[in-house]
Order: sequence, then structure tokens, then C-alpha cells
Amino acid sequence: MGRCHAIDLDTADGSQLWVDADARVRRDGADLVAEFTVSADEQVAFVLSWQEGGVHSPPPSPAPDALLKHTLDFWEEWAARCTYTGPDREAVVRSLLTLAALIYAPTGAIVAAPTTSLPEEIGGVRNYDYRYAWLRDGAFTIGALADSGYLREAQAWISWMVAAGAGTPGRRQIMYGVGGETELAERELGWLPGYEGSAPVRIGNGAAGQLQIDVYGELADVLCDVALDAPGWARRIGSVVVGLATELEKLWDKPDAGIWEVRGPQRHFVHSKIMAWTALDRAIRFIEGGHAEGPVERWRVLRAAIHAEVCEKGYDAERNTFTQSYGSAELDASLLHAMLTGFLPADDKRVIGTVEAVQCELGTDDGLVLRYRTSGDRVGLDGFPGDESCFLICSGWLAECLALIGRPYEARTVLDSLLAASNGLGLLAEEYDPVAGRRLGNFPQAFSHIALLGAVRAAATANLGGAHGRGESGARV
Repeated sequence: MGRCHAIDLDTADGSQLWVDADARVRRDGADLVAEFTVSADEQVAFVLSWQEGGVHSPPPSPAPDALLKHTLDFWEEWAARCTYTGPDREAVVRSLLTLAALIYAPTGAIVAAPTTSLPEEIGGVRNYDYRYAWLRDGAFTIGALADSGYLREAQAWISWMVAAGAGTPGRRQIMYGVGGETELAERELGWLPGYEGSAPVRIGNGAAGQLQIDVYGELADVLCDVALDAPGWARRIGSVVVGLATELEKLWDKPDAGIWEVRGPQRHFVHSKIMAWTALDRAIRFIEGGHAEGPVERWRVLRAAIHAEVCEKGYDAERNTFTQSYGSAELDASLLHAMLTGFLPADDKRVIGTVEAVQCELGTDDGLVLRYRTSGDRVGLDGFPGDESCFLICSGWLAECLALIGRPYEARTVLDSLLAASNGLGLLAEEYDPVAGRRLGNFPQAFSHIALLGAVRAAATANLGGAHGRGESGARV
């Protein structure tokens, strides 16, 4: 194997990258080029090694075969821990492996996707940096992992989340760097053309400073589920959930940027308000179960007040559906997620009506779902011009909701569409354009694999005749 000291990184500590290759590698300006012929069953190895600054000798020569075997053994052993044995297990394992690969092992943080600025619309401006650890995305991820037996990873993330939030008391950020970094300033790299001319290319993410009330409910909901799978952690988790409810008590009635991180005017998003209800509901249940202490009577009153307000201001009785925000006629696919919280029982006409409305007005013929309506060249309610395609986590929520209200065959159709949206390696992007047959947005996307896992479990549970979801009571405790 030949060795090429390939790149001197422009860093203060003089870090270096080395390339080892079976083929001859030559420099061509700023590029490295190798030309070779490979036959059937023949392998040509390229190994990239990093070396920190201050070390002047080359790193040890790698052994590609041994490294490959070590990698395969690690992931095969990891996959063997999966406890899911139902239909579509191969797709489940593929999605779980993808989620695991998004974990930053030194801290337990989980990134939303490993890429930045892959466009939601070719040639458009909806290009964002997803290489950060959103609390929402992380919570959804550990929920999916815990459901399949990966409690160790879930517990590591919880420890990271608690430590990261300790640096921002009173109102935690909605996202951090993988090391708990809080400064994530957004910049545009104007000298880069972007993927297929989709500019700007952004690094950092300005949403880090937004108020997104829904995060509190999503964290509390998932933590409640993890506590069921790891009862030894129930008291520790209960204190975290009570802390979330304590923060939320001062924030819940404010307009916010919502789950979609709108850059336009803040609103009273119905999804956010229902997730505020969810956070209080889960905290109350931890206290009632003896796993935490808190002002349970005051929170019961507040929980009921939020419920009444949402049903009054966020529900359109004429159309029999909840709406995107108070006073708006718009629909939003995040309402599907809200219907899965136990805010209302599954057989309530308002749940069924909301699922049907979103399916009809935001759904496509193949069962996929748009987040909300965009406005073409005009700036939309989210603060950006341009359009986008089907947002895959919303399609997963639709499958779960259809199973919840007793429509397993429709849930299976949505699941099949999600499976068809993956590439040859079973990987999913943030969005999928069924007309062009192409993936859009950052890739691979945790949200989308969480969607597939949720849809698989919903379809499997519905086909077994079991009750899916949490019913009227909310958490399953």
C-alpha cells in the first residue's frame, strides 16, 4: 500500500490528513487523482487518516482488511441487539443503523443529519445546516432506539441533554453543538455555488435562538416512554420532566416559531400548545406515580386550561379540524403528531376529522404528505419563498394516525410509499419528490428514518389488532 501525505489542514494546531492507497496517487493542483483498473472480485483500498498537530512522523500504516472486518463486526453485533421481530425487520434495522451512525459517541449527542445546505428545492434558498444536535430530533431518535432495545444509547443521550441544558438555565436552547456548544451563528458562504446551483450554502443555524414551545412536550413524552423501558431511571427522568414543566409554565402562552422553525412572524401554533399540554400531562403522571415532586394541583389546573384554550381557539368546527395556529384556516401536518399525544381519545370526531383533513388537503396520491402549503415565488408563512416536496416525517405520522383511528390498510399504503422513497441502500432524505422520483434536503435524515420506524410499528400493531397509540390518558403509565 502506497502512502501519500495528502493534505495539510489549515488549522492552528497543524493537524494533518494522510492517504494510504493500493493505487498510485498523484497531485493535480488542489486535487488528488488515482487512475487504476479493477477487475471482478478485486479490491482497491483507500484509507484516510487524521493526525493531530505537533506530531511530525507519519501515523502507523493502516491494515484495510482488518479495519473493514472490525467495522463489520461492530455493526453486526450492534444490529443483533435489535429486539424488533415483526414485519419489515430489514428496513427497521437499516433505519436503526442510520440513527446510530448519527450519534456522536464521545458525548451521546445526536445530529439531525450529517450534511448542510442540500436543498429542499433545486435552485431554491431553503438550504440549512443540519449538523447540530436538536433536542427534538434527539428525543425522537432515542424513542425509536429505545423501542427496539437500545437503552444504552438512549441513556447516553439523556445524560448529554441534561448536561447541555445546564449551561442555559431558565430556557434551554432548542439545539446545541455535539459537545454542548451554544454559539451556532448562521453564515452564508457566498463563494460556493451550492448543490445544483441551490444557493446560499449556510453553516451554523439561526434557529438555535428561537422559542419553540413544542420541544418541551416532545422531550417529556419520549422521556416518559424511556422510563417505562428503564424503570431504574424513572426517578432521574422524572426530575428532568418536572424541570421541563417548570420552564414551560412561564413560556407556554407565548407565540413561538413552532416545530418548523419559521423565520416569519411568530404565532400561537396549535401543535406547540398541544405539546405544552403534553409536557404538563407527563410531569403530572410522574408525580402521581411517585417518581417526582412538583406542584401537581397547580399543573392540573393549567393542563385543563391549555386543553380548553386549544379546543376553543385552535379548532375549526365547520371543517371539523384543528388548524395550524389560532385564528388561521391553514392546515399543518404537525397536527398529525399532535393527535398522537393522547390530547383527545382516538375515536373523538376532532381527531378523525383532523387526520382526514390533513390527508385530503396536504396529501399526495401515493400517501405522502406536505408539511403545509408554500407560496411559490412569494414569501410564505415560514419566511422564505419557494416550494418544497413531501416531508417524510409527516408521512410517518400519517401512517401512525391512520392506524390509531382504525385504518390499517391505509397505514400500510403510506408505509409502502415511505419504503419506496429510500435509495438502494435503504437511506432516506428529508423530503421526496414523487413526480421527479428524487430525494431532496439533507441526507440521510434522522426525522425520515424515525418516520419509517413509526410507520412500521403502527402498521404491524394495527394488523395484529392491537390498540396503537396512548389513548385518552396520554402516557402509558
